[in-house]
Amino acid sequence: RQMCIRDRTWRDLWYLDSKYEAFKGICSSVKSSAAAYRDIFLSASAHRAKLPGDWESKLTPIQRMLFIRCLRLDKLMEAVIDFVSSVLGERFVKPPQFDLATSFKDATPLTPLVFVLSPGADPFEEWKKFAEVQRMSKKLSDISLGQGQGPRAERLFREGMESGMWVLLQNCHLATSWMPTLERLVESMTNSVHPQFRLWLTSMPNPSFPVAILQNGVKMTNEPPKGMRANVSRSLVSYTDPMFERCKNPNVYRKLTFAMCFFHALIQERRKFGPLGWNIPYEYTTGDLNCCIQQIGMFLDKYEDVPYKVIRELSGQIHYGGRVTDDWDRRTITTILETFVKPDVLRDDYAFSASGNFVSIPAVDQKSYLSYVDSWSSSVAPEAFGLHDNADITCARNETFDTLSTIVALQGDAGVVSGGAKSSDETVNELASGILQRVRAPFDIAAFQTKFPTKYEDSMNTVVVQEAIRFNRLVLALRTSLQSIQLAIKGLMVMSKELEELYRAILNNQVPTIWADKAYPSLKPLAGWVSDLVDRLNMIDMWFEKGHPKAYWIGGFYFPQAFLTGILQNYARQQKISIDTISYGFKWEKGKTTGDDISDPPETGCYVYGMYIEGARIDLDTMQLAESHPKVLFEGTPVLRLLPTVDRQQPDNVYKCPMYKTLRRAGTLSTTGHSTNYVLTAEIETPPGFDAKHWIKRGVAMICALNY
Repeated sequence: RQMCIRDRTWRDLWYLDSKYEAFKGICSSVKSSAAAYRDIFLSASAHRAKLPGDWESKLTPIQRMLFIRCLRLDKLMEAVIDFVSSVLGERFVKPPQFDLATSFKDATPLTPLVFVLSPGADPFEEWKKFAEVQRMSKKLSDISLGQGQGPRAERLFREGMESGMWVLLQNCHLATSWMPTLERLVESMTNSVHPQFRLWLTSMPNPSFPVAILQNGVKMTNEPPKGMRANVSRSLVSYTDPMFERCKNPNVYRKLTFAMCFFHALIQERRKFGPLGWNIPYEYTTGDLNCCIQQIGMFLDKYEDVPYKVIRELSGQIHYGGRVTDDWDRRTITTILETFVKPDVLRDDYAFSASGNFVSIPAVDQKSYLSYVDSWSSSVAPEAFGLHDNADITCARNETFDTLSTIVALQGDAGVVSGGAKSSDETVNELASGILQRVRAPFDIAAFQTKFPTKYEDSMNTVVVQEAIRFNRLVLALRTSLQSIQLAIKGLMVMSKELEELYRAILNNQVPTIWADKAYPSLKPLAGWVSDLVDRLNMIDMWFEKGHPKAYWIGGFYFPQAFLTGILQNYARQQKISIDTISYGFKWEKGKTTGDDISDPPETGCYVYGMYIEGARIDLDTMQLAESHPKVLFEGTPVLRLLPTVDRQQPDNVYKCPMYKTLRRAGTLSTTGHSTNYVLTAEIETPPGFDAKHWIKRGVAMICALNY
């Protein structure tokens, strides 16, 4: 069988072939040895696979990582770990143990100790235990900073210096206005300070934190436990046998506590899968879990029958749900919770996941539960979270993109121009000229208004004129700034801060902020963003030349909500009924995947195309949801017909699938009550044996535009 390479992978390989001498002929090699490269592509350890022919010996380790970046992006971080381990040593890839004693030895009364916080990690309990070891438990003072807490914190600071106390100022990032005062207090410390005094600070990374304290202080960080095993174990340790024995029904309490610990770990670990796990990565804490478990104990003491529904509502809507701000995330967390709070949990060997690898064991004691959890594998398959196996690839790709973005940001102007290569000025000037040639001049709005006048019976005229106006703002800003940067490079214009940011962004293949602020949401790099913009402008141009399209590329709109409202308005005015009574029905068109497959527009409603689906696929034969193909993260959907319907009732056996503009899914809350990234909710029929809850856990959603 031959290897099927996607366009993006082939473009990356071609770039290596054409730009770097070491890779000359790599594309020809892939063509001639397709079977061998296919084996590498499908390999579980592609980053260590032997390359065909003499490529194995020709490429250096760095060059080999470039090849892996093109062929198997999800394996790049594993290749980087292997490289660092072999060149620098194993200790550079293994995080050190959190050791307060070692850090404490490096500190003096004049040296602050700074905890750099990370989501899910709280050093407070370990700090208290360490104080007991140092016999300072009676001389501790702590305060959580926030509004109005500055004077009290200053008083504790001065008392601590005199009496030799340990003073902990928590959450410095929440008191940015008080940070200059803190810096002044630390600088004012002298050798007359009590020798036992220590100042401890905790803060999330924040630009307002005093640089002088960071430079002079002892910095520490404690990553939260990673993986289901570590996370569940940490939770279980807090719940001892005496706590359960005090309950009227200790065995039921143990069973439900273990289930809630598993649930707590699961919703935290889902964050690593990005938007597939949660649209917004919430910072759940052990306090949320403690509230749930204490409340379960109260209910067991008060009622004979376990009130599962009440526990689910309180946990899903208040204790955990109180942090959730996205409606689709709320749907996900309540659906997941149903697996863990139900009568079946009390049954031995009840499976928490489809594989049966995680079950409810007999309620004996804390030790038996910890032993069971310790027997789990350190790596857990995505199915434990309700996700498809492809989610691991998504997770690895997200990590890779984040790492590469950080490297580019840290590089700054450190790149060295080799002999014969173009200078940065030449590169930016050439790219600016290329973009100016590709992006057309602004639309003639007067011509649009003449050809598409405002008409009561056709809201699409207003939609296309408004789209042209919105795109014009972007095009004008883009063309003006590019012409300015060319003049600035030649020395004919002052290089302002905005132009300098534009220069740096173009050089790094990133969308400049001055363009992004006037543009639609997009995650594409600059090259893909420009191509996408050209396609959108061409869509509006074709609309002007040929009239209303037979089918609409929904991802091409600047503001698709106006288009969707316009279709409903047309129908309401045609039928002379209130628009409030109308909603969309959905019909997937079998055998039609692009706008070219549509010969005539529908009598009512419209056809839309150009969507992708993530987390699943639509079976083109049955028009039902189906599991994703292995290693295929996104698949195109068939053409969708939107049917305005009066007083529509939702059919059974459908999955309500949200559609977003970008893969990030999250946005800001708009006046409509929805995220600015949200487009609409479509319906897809579910196959027999898999109800909507299965696909909710999968994180299935449609996307209008990918990130390349």
